[in-house]
Amino acid sequence: MSGNESPELGKADVDPSVRQVCANGICMETNVVEAILDEGNIQEAESALREGLSLKFEEARALLGRLEYQRGNVEGALRVFDGIDLQAAIQRMQPSVTEKQPSKKGRTRSIESVPGVSQHAAGLVLEAIYLKAKSLQKLGRLNEAARECLSVLDAVEKIFDSGIPDVLVENKLQETVTHAVELLPELWKQAGCYSEAMSSYRRALLSQWNLDNDCCARIQKAFAVFLLYSGVEVSPPSLAVQIDGSYVPRNNLEEAILLLMILMRKVYLGKIKWDPSVLEHLTFALSVCSQTSVLGKQLEEVMPGVLNRIDRWRSLALCYSAAGQKKAALSLLQKSLHKDEEPNDVLSLLLAAKICSEDVFLAAEGVKYAQRAITNAQDSNEHLKGVGLRMLGLCLGKQAKVATSDFERSRLQSEALKSLDGAMALEHENTDLMFDLGVQYAEHRNLDAALQYARKYVDATGGSALRGWRLLALVLSAQQRYSEAEVVIDAAFDETVKWDQGPLLRMKAKLKISQSQYIEAVEPYRHLLSLVQAQRKSYGPFRNAPQVEDDKVNEYEVWHGLADLYSSLSHFKDAETCLDKARALIKHSADTLHIEGMMFERQGEKEKALASYVNALLVDPNHVQCKILLGSLLSKMGSKMLPLARALLSDALRIEATNRVAWYQLGLVHRDDGRVADAADCFQAASMLEESDPVERFSSIT
Repeated sequence: MSGNESPELGKADVDPSVRQVCANGICMETNVVEAILDEGNIQEAESALREGLSLKFEEARALLGRLEYQRGNVEGALRVFDGIDLQAAIQRMQPSVTEKQPSKKGRTRSIESVPGVSQHAAGLVLEAIYLKAKSLQKLGRLNEAARECLSVLDAVEKIFDSGIPDVLVENKLQETVTHAVELLPELWKQAGCYSEAMSSYRRALLSQWNLDNDCCARIQKAFAVFLLYSGVEVSPPSLAVQIDGSYVPRNNLEEAILLLMILMRKVYLGKIKWDPSVLEHLTFALSVCSQTSVLGKQLEEVMPGVLNRIDRWRSLALCYSAAGQKKAALSLLQKSLHKDEEPNDVLSLLLAAKICSEDVFLAAEGVKYAQRAITNAQDSNEHLKGVGLRMLGLCLGKQAKVATSDFERSRLQSEALKSLDGAMALEHENTDLMFDLGVQYAEHRNLDAALQYARKYVDATGGSALRGWRLLALVLSAQQRYSEAEVVIDAAFDETVKWDQGPLLRMKAKLKISQSQYIEAVEPYRHLLSLVQAQRKSYGPFRNAPQVEDDKVNEYEVWHGLADLYSSLSHFKDAETCLDKARALIKHSADTLHIEGMMFERQGEKEKALASYVNALLVDPNHVQCKILLGSLLSKMGSKMLPLARALLSDALRIEATNRVAWYQLGLVHRDDGRVADAADCFQAASMLEESDPVERFSSIT
């Protein structure tokens, strides 16, 4: 409503049915004055009003200007207003309104007028300035309009030096002040003076203007929209308006979120009506800063019946999914997809499939959701068919990882590639599909196709996506082209910011280790530790010891990798120091116990190594490396242990079918057990996988 005059403003004293204007208890027909104005005689019209209504010069001119403005004669109204020395009139009114001190009985304060000037007169003059600002706005003289509107608020602050009280103020005067407060920031914005607009918004919200809840809400919403979308970075509130211990926004986004959450709170308390656009702006703001869990809480607080329940479930599912609460998100989607709700909603089906595609144990359920989405992707939703095929391919790829047989695994992988290829046929420029196909082909050990898609993805994204560089380097490492992989990593350093370089540094260290350059591998870890220290400082004194989810560099992984490296070099004391650092971050971890077991085994303490591996599997029953090492250790303890070793190694291959070490160790077990043919098959599989073994699992970048 800012910038648009209320239909009630300037008409409180006029009776439309008889066209009269009233003041001081006297009424006068407007057609008499309008006839004089039509003749172009402003002075005569002014005299008629002064004599007919017992008005002073400024009051008569103000009333005359209002009549011209209501008639649509903006230029005429401006000529009338220009004939008034408004500032002089305001100065005379400054002592006109005084505040009585509260009585001893504690009665509410009231306003009294000094003889000579009334609140009615003050209201007429202030309204004249406001209407002058409106006239200038309509004529496109925005800077002048803003200055005139500003003078209204300055005058009010001079007249009411303690702010406008909430009682005994004429409705007309309050109306003028309210509209001026709301109009001023809009005028500054239209004039391109964004700093002044920001100051006007803050002044409107922090000064005592006695605004009603609806007006205050409109200003808060307009200010939040300005902060979010103007593209102008404003400074935080000044120290003068900050309260000790209160939260002070640091930037536009935080201040906008604060304003929008205040508006939501007012809705919940019943102070203002529900405005769906407030929730839309809040959704955008919280999504930008990845605070979807906070958005979820806001959605939960919305009263039942305000939002469509299925829309609420879908929005909550998006929030929880982005916040990592996958089970809660899937549960909400299952409710919305119930046969009695909207079982064929394509967007809900796709989101459910996406969530399932990230968990091997939910992948089979995700396949069903994706197939239903593809079936229902018709008419207006036909463009989503490619998305459905992509989700189907991802779910099938995940399902293949837990297949119970080699035949089933191969079938699922082939179907996954077929679905992804079908999606690519529909969406040629989809970079996510390029990446997914690169990973799927890499896991299928079709390294030439994987390399093609990895390069295509890096080119399509302009090298801005870290995962593209990682995939390209991993594929090259699987082809035993380590020096080229290092060149790719070095190129990625130039294209990424320092905080994103943790995975690249770890990969560079592993590339060095793969080439038996153990000493050179220490240097990347040193860089990682420097990033960890810089990251700690950025969190300040309130950072907790455990690793937080959004860390760019995972400190635990750094100490764990360094311990593994020192253990390989037989620097067991240094390795133990690194393990202590890792334990301080995560007390019970299968990865830590895995390194500890390897250290014991290398030092010949097999019983301690056995205990560490067993403890690691108690912490994480699906830890592949510990299963392999434990199976290998048991196979060396005599023929009675061979069945147990074989079971452990077979289980490891069930979880990770492309682990060459597991195949090799299983071959040794079969050989020792006299199963020569089985041993030969295992050795052949290990040999083939060794030729295409990356320095990290391809799944580590998804």
